[in-house]
Amino acid sequence: MKNIILLLVLFSFHFANGQDKSKEGPLQHVVIFKFKETSSKNSVDSVVNAFVGLKDKISVIKKLEWGLNDSPENWHQGFTHCFILTFNNKYDRDTVYQKHQAHLDFQKILGPHMDKVFVVDYKAER
Repeated sequence: MKNIILLLVLFSFHFANGQDKSKEGPLQHVVIFKFKETSSKNSVDSVVNAFVGLKDKISVIKKLEWGLNDSPENWHQGFTHCFILTFNNKYDRDTVYQKHQAHLDFQKILGPHMDKVFVVDYKAER
């Protein structure tokens, strides 16, 4: 019986350590949109405003910045709007942000106007 209890304690300790998200460091979530040609400027502006508004609705978004493509290289493939969100860790991104009702509602606003989306997440290396 003592061996079973010891195994349970060790497993719990290992599982808890594996879930310690405070050591992960900031996670960058890059989202780049290509909008449908049929979407008006007002519609695109509404989508942008809704996305930027997520910062005020989802507390795990630590920083949100965005901008329009301005590259002279012409490799953008029609992607125009770039957003970078900062989270403390993967848990905040995966469990809180991705499942948050405000994010789900935003996806419904975006849907009719999105041609393509490109997403890259990374932990910054220094």
